[in-house]
Amino acid sequence: MPLTLVNGLSTNYQLLSATGAPAAEPVVFVHGMGTDSLASFYLTLAPPVAAAGFDVISYDLRGHGRTERPASGYTIKEFVTDLDELLRQFAADRRVHLVGNSFGGTLAYSYASMYPERVCSIVCIESEPPTPAWSEKMAAILSGTVEFLRIEENYAWIEANYSAHHRRLARLAADRISATSMAEEVPLGPLLTLDQVAAIECPVLSVLGSHGYQADDLEALTELLPAGELHVFEGQGHSVLVERHHEVRRLLLDWVRRHGVL
Repeated sequence: MPLTLVNGLSTNYQLLSATGAPAAEPVVFVHGMGTDSLASFYLTLAPPVAAAGFDVISYDLRGHGRTERPASGYTIKEFVTDLDELLRQFAADRRVHLVGNSFGGTLAYSYASMYPERVCSIVCIESEPPTPAWSEKMAAILSGTVEFLRIEENYAWIEANYSAHHRRLARLAADRISATSMAEEVPLGPLLTLDQVAAIECPVLSVLGSHGYQADDLEALTELLPAGELHVFEGQGHSVLVERHHEVRRLLLDWVRRHGVL
């Protein structure tokens, strides 16, 4: 896959051209944090979305995949600046549909708050905006993850309960966290107030698992957004994208067709 310079970092990206005449707005996939990379979308949603008639942009976040890994610079501000510079390279003045998984969805909310004129719609998969409540939750999750990955025996547990592949991913995540300030910087924001979240006017589809990270109140975010819709997968945890990608694909294609200017 090619590399480009984004916000001073060598950044891995992938462009998939629409089959036939493309829709007016590209679909931009933003992956999650830790073990994730653009591969999670390439293996689930990106090729079928391109085949359905949309130009597709995917990339590895800073510190992830084949993108450069600086020791510091992991606040949401840096991630959003990366996304904006990438879109100015490959989407020019076109509005985009942002599709974010987990932390990628958090970045989509921040980007829409900062650059509302650039966003046609958002699809967030097991994601929430970077509010103070999110920051507290994220800090606890990252702290617990750091402590868990410091214990050598836990890698054997991961392999026994999941797979050798998951063990390798956990090793990569531990290396990524230990080599950077990611765990400390990400929860810092900058954060959005509830009023700022409520000011996000573009249509937002929130796709959640009933047992995921927002299980305590599945409808709270959608009720706050002016143009929010909610789809809940019953009995599903946080791994919605991987485990329910066929259904997510149908939801996504219906969504972008409804909210694009064709």
